[in-house]
Amino acid sequence: MKQLTRSASLLLAIAAATPLYASTLIPAKGQTPEQIQADTAACQSQATQASQSAAPAPAPQGGRLKGAAVGAAAGAAAAQVRGNQYEAYDRLDSDVQQEYRQNQAQGAAAAGMVVGGAKQRQQRRQSQQQAAAQSQQQGSQAFDSCMSARGYTVQP
Repeated sequence: MKQLTRSASLLLAIAAATPLYASTLIPAKGQTPEQIQADTAACQSQATQASQSAAPAPAPQGGRLKGAAVGAAAGAAAAQVRGNQYEAYDRLDSDVQQEYRQNQAQGAAAAGMVVGGAKQRQQRRQSQQQAAAQSQQQGSQAFDSCMSARGYTVQP
């Protein structure tokens, strides 16, 4: 009964001191609850340092500019195609045709800039999520390695 109470208190101490990184820790060398807490704190510190040492990926840039350029080109091409559908378009002065294409290109460039900005934000969020997941994984691996080196069995 006394051994069962001691085992239960050890498991309770492990559960209370378990960080976000750990799976299941089993003391393999008869560590005391105080030793478990000290080891857990030291390994948490090491895991935190390991997870913060990864350099963040550079944020994607130029999405708005790229979107505006693509939109302007598409708008000018669409204006030319629409203009060619009408016989009277060819009889218009070239300055009028140019102004029409420019107006269409400006509208499409504005829309392209909005779409490009939205894509850039989406890519940035995905990049941040991947970096966070990688950081969490590195921290978890560092914690598990540290606890294993200190005589604990780590189970996922």
